[in-house]
Formats: sequence, structure tokens, C-alpha cells
Amino acid sequence: MLKTVAIVQSNYIPWKGYFDLIAAVDEFILFDDMQYTRRDWRNRNLIKTPQGVQWLTVPVRVKGRYHQKIRDTELEGGDWAAAHWKTLEQNYRRAPHFAEIAEWLAPIYLEESFSHLSVLNRRLIEAVCRYLGITTRISNSWDYRLGEGKTERLVDLCVQAGADEYISGPAAKGYLEEQLFTDRGIRLTWFDYGGYPSYPQLWNDFSHGVSVFDLLFNCGRSAPRFMRYVG
Repeated sequence: MLKTVAIVQSNYIPWKGYFDLIAAVDEFILFDDMQYTRRDWRNRNLIKTPQGVQWLTVPVRVKGRYHQKIRDTELEGGDWAAAHWKTLEQNYRRAPHFAEIAEWLAPIYLEESFSHLSVLNRRLIEAVCRYLGITTRISNSWDYRLGEGKTERLVDLCVQAGADEYISGPAAKGYLEEQLFTDRGIRLTWFDYGGYPSYPQLWNDFSHGVSVFDLLFNCGRSAPRFMRYVG
């Protein structure tokens, strides 16, 4: 059987498309050996509120650490977790499936502790995958040897993972060298994030680009109906 692989940096409570990509492949490699980038999706995401979309941002230690990797990025302080849960509760407690999701999500925020961003992101990603029934293998880039070069490194990871096909997000079209994949017998496919249906959502105009939590709180076990590769 052919094996499909995706290689993506970890995000904090990603949107539904991130989980569709996980569900679409056989192995999902968290590429947290990449340099941490500020004001990005690594440590923040959007939720809906009566005032519009709002950022939830996890504080991290960045002062003087300009070239640190995502995997080495440490969390700053311990109050953020309770504050994030309070914000989620305030804005989603009226959602039809809030109580059901809160049963497994609240303890992660209120009872567990994390020192590094990568560990936090993976914990939440895996918890959502379990709820959605996504069984894709999730691994870390440091489970493999890492070579040099932007495309070469991805190709090498695919070879080590035994991939026949690499599925990439469309944003990489500007820099990935497809021939390097072809030379190693790996097919390069671009993932399509278009065509998502809207779902019942709280607060004003519909927004696709918010955390998957919005979908889960509003739709519960029906969430896969509004995704493309889950279920």
C-alpha cells in the first residue's frame, strides 16, 4: 500500500483544515525543528466572541532567543492556561456541545502543566484527534535525521518515513522544488483547503478561520459533517 505523509509545524489549537490534513495522510510529522516565528500560528489562534474574532495567545520566552527552534520554545508563566479556559468558557458556554467538550478539554487547561510550546501543542492536537476519531500516526521531526536545505530536508524526512506521496499545504508552492521529490520517487500533492460548508456558529457573521474548538463546541460529534477527510 502507498504511504502518504504531511510535514507541518505545530500550531496552538489549529483550525479545522489542519485536522483535515492530519486525517488525509498516513503519517503526520510535526516539524518543530524549524525556527520559532513570532506573531504566527505557533502560539496563538482565533476564537469567536460577541465583539468579533479574538486572539488567544500563549505567552512564550522569546527575549534574546531570536533563532530558537519551536521545540525549544518555553512557555512564560503559568496563569495563561486558566485565563484561556475562562475566555473559552465565557464565549462558548451557550454553544450546544460545550459541556461535552469541556469534560475532556477543561482538565488539560486546569489540571495539567507544560513547560514547552511543542508539548502543549501536541497534547491538544492529539486530544482533538481522539475526539474526532482521527487515527493517523503523529510523529516528531526529531524522530528522524534532519538534512540541510528547505526542500531537501522535507524530501529526506519523506524517504526515512517510507513515503510514496508528500501532501503539502498550498502556501509552499512558492518555494518547494518538486523535482527533488520526483528524483526520489515521491509524488508531491497540494492539499486543497477550499469548499468547506458553514456550520451553526455563535456570534455574528460566519468565520471559517477560527480554532477547531469553535466547530467542536457548536457541533460536537457532528463536526466531521463539516470537514472533508474526517469520519
